[in-house]
Amino acid sequence: MPELPELEVVREVLDRRLVGRRIARVQVEPKGGPIVVRDLRGRGFVEGLTGTTLRSVARRGKFLLLGLSPAPRMLAVNPKLTGRFQLCPPGAKKAGPVHVTLHFVEPAEELRYVDAKRMGQLYLTEDLAAVPTYTAMGPDALEVDIEQFRRRLRPFRGEIKGVLVRAEFLAGIGNAYADEILWAAQLHPFRKRTSLSPAEIDRLYETMRRTLLESLEKVRSEMGEQIHLKPRDFFAVHMRADQPCPRCGTAISAITANQRITNFCRNCQPGGLIRGM
Repeated sequence: MPELPELEVVREVLDRRLVGRRIARVQVEPKGGPIVVRDLRGRGFVEGLTGTTLRSVARRGKFLLLGLSPAPRMLAVNPKLTGRFQLCPPGAKKAGPVHVTLHFVEPAEELRYVDAKRMGQLYLTEDLAAVPTYTAMGPDALEVDIEQFRRRLRPFRGEIKGVLVRAEFLAGIGNAYADEILWAAQLHPFRKRTSLSPAEIDRLYETMRRTLLESLEKVRSEMGEQIHLKPRDFFAVHMRADQPCPRCGTAISAITANQRITNFCRNCQPGGLIRGM
């Protein structure tokens, strides 16, 4: 799943290379079209995009927002688990199954939406409130101060990893970066939020910011202009089961719970109720 660092770099590249340019043609593949695209205006997805000009590229949480002229038309993309973007010349090798292609001219370039399992959606809308789950999101994970973090965390009572990945709490953190943040904070992923001390909560906030910002720099460096890539070689624990912990050398554990794989170090992140090996 693209998370905050990856989508922020995608936003930067698209802002730099496509803003101000006209969408000359739109291609929707029949197989994925009815599943992937949503015209919330009810006037035609292809017709509503063709001939528009890309005026802005923004990100909120794990949504990418393409502002179009004439305003207030907007393309809101929620890539979910398997969606990615590819910006390339016409005829370039596909980075995966392509479902939507925006064709730009002068110079000729394509912005492709690639999704191996057709899990994400592209919403053409004039009102973001009409986009499913959008208004339910909390603030972006990098836009809250420590007081807001403490206040927003207080109502949640479940396991701390489950809280971190809930968009209603903070937007932008998914399974992978939750593992990395909790490892860096030395907190067990299955500890109840109510068991965390004030000092641990403050440490979690500082570690969240540091992990996301440092990861953003690494993704920016490794991804470059190739926005279809998903650089994660720098991860400490996520998807590193049985490899040595970078901090203490203990083998990284993997537990499948709540339909996701959680990786952590039993030595560096003690405590918590372990379920379902």
